[in-house]
Amino acid sequence: MGMTHVTVIIRNPAEAERTWEGLFLIDAGAVDCVVPGKYLRDIGLNPKARRTYELADGSEVKMDITTGEIEFMGDLVGSTIIFGASLTLDIASSLVDPQPTTVIPRHSETY
Repeated sequence: MGMTHVTVIIRNPAEAERTWEGLFLIDAGAVDCVVPGKYLRDIGLNPKARRTYELADGSEVKMDITTGEIEFMGDLVGSTIIFGASLTLDIASSLVDPQPTTVIPRHSETY
């Protein structure tokens, strides 16, 4: 399966007009979303806690997290967001169609 990207809007729930939009890599195995910390701080989201995550090689890393609103493909959800260096999106509520590598939103009739 190839890499799939979707446009996502990250919103500060306390100040809905403060948003950031980016092209995210879909990670069907992800638990939380990852956004570069600079963009989160730019819209007024600051770290609220730290959480330990296990990397692919089995090592563990502590990362800052916050909560925010995530909008993509017509859905708006509240989610944990990791202060990171890349853009990945947890799509546990959607399906990834490997041919032709598209995302099927959970509210779709084909879901």
